[in-house]
Amino acid sequence: MAGGERSVGKFFRDVVQEMKRVSWPTRKELTRYTWVVLGTVAFISVFFFVVDYGISELVRLLLG
Repeated sequence: MAGGERSVGKFFRDVVQEMKRVSWPTRKELTRYTWVVLGTVAFISVFFFVVDYGISELVRLLLG
């Protein structure tokens, strides 16, 4: 068991080391990326709403 505990400890030490190397975005970048994501989600939502509505109306037209 001691070997397993040692490898778990090493794993977490390695994780901490890697997290220190991460290049974190600035607050300004994070805000910009958040707005880009929200805008993209809104656009895709509207797009699929319009497509769904169009297909629904076409099916109603064809089926009477």
